[in-house]
Amino acid sequence: MARPEKTAVVEEIRNKLNEADAAVLTEYRGLSVSALADLRSVLRPAGTEYKVFKNTLARRAVEESGLAEVLPLLEGPVAIAFVHGDAVVAAKALRDFGRTNEALVVKGGLLGPRFLTAADIRALADVQPRDVLLARLAGGFQAPMVKAAGLFQAFTRNFAYGLKAYADQRAADEPAPAPEPEPEPEPEAELAPAPEPAIDTPTEE
Repeated sequence: MARPEKTAVVEEIRNKLNEADAAVLTEYRGLSVSALADLRSVLRPAGTEYKVFKNTLARRAVEESGLAEVLPLLEGPVAIAFVHGDAVVAAKALRDFGRTNEALVVKGGLLGPRFLTAADIRALADVQPRDVLLARLAGGFQAPMVKAAGLFQAFTRNFAYGLKAYADQRAADEPAPAPEPEPEPEPEAELAPAPEPAIDTPTEE
């Protein structure tokens, strides 16, 4: 491959990593061409693009992006699932596909800037999807929103945005506090009546 083409591929990987909400690195050794096509079809509704790159070029892209923790995952035949949307849905799709295709091995990945181990991704797959959680919140979850945000901090960035939007909406729906009554003006001091002018009474001469 000519050098300009390699540079273009490295740039493509960097852009995809930067633009994705999450990325999952998998080993696909042993998967047939048809199985890979099936996997791509399964991931597409989850907003996920599944692509195979040469590890040498992927390493360069990862290094240039400052993602050193990902480098050990780039060994063997590796494909990257770039997630645009809810990472929980993509993690579930990968898990379910792996149950019937044991050759697919999830190695780890990224959730925004956060590094995920394979165990983290398995745990993510067990989380309820974002729309279900938001529905439960809207149905009467009474915990303070700050606490809720802490509980769900491992979710995707757009779930955090959705949670914040929900909190903002709740704040907007609350009735505005009644305005405080203005203090009544103090009564002005009553002025004493002006003295009547003295009337000179004529004296008899």
